[in-house]
Amino acid sequence: MKTLYIPLLLIVFLTASCNKKDSPDSTDMANEENKEKLGKSDAGDDADFAVAAADGGMLEVQLGQLALKNASSQQVKQFAQQMVDDHGKGGVQLKALAEGKGISLPTVLSDKNQKIVDDLSLKTGVEFDKEYAKLMVDDHRKDVDAFRKESEKGNDPELKAWAGETLPMLEHHLQMAESNHKSLQ
Repeated sequence: MKTLYIPLLLIVFLTASCNKKDSPDSTDMANEENKEKLGKSDAGDDADFAVAAADGGMLEVQLGQLALKNASSQQVKQFAQQMVDDHGKGGVQLKALAEGKGISLPTVLSDKNQKIVDDLSLKTGVEFDKEYAKLMVDDHRKDVDAFRKESEKGNDPELKAWAGETLPMLEHHLQMAESNHKSLQ
């Protein structure tokens, strides 16, 4: 009887894995919806920014929640709580702004960002702290660049203003992340 269960479990697992890969990426879906609604216009460029910002914000929140469970450093946990709070609030603001403009946003993490969460969830303690700190530096550098670009060159005045208002917070996060990363090396 036991030998029958192992192949059956393997088939169920493989089927579930294959089905997941067949499902479209959440950011791709949102971008496609926006292209249908907005075309390849300047509004479409702003929508692409909004989709990436929403995905990045969800990543920050989920990694922060994970850090609150898996980190060993109190400094890392304090940083993680700030990520959950600040990026959670930013996500709510962005969602309201996007809804008012008819921009579709992803509701779950992109496959790429989900893989980051999945990989990091396998770590705990000091190993987790170091990897999380490095991820936060890398991610916030990208965020600062993207938000600066949108705040300077964005076409939609409200999204441009939101990016500009959010940028100082992201720059502060980057400074904190760099400090955490240095202290853990």
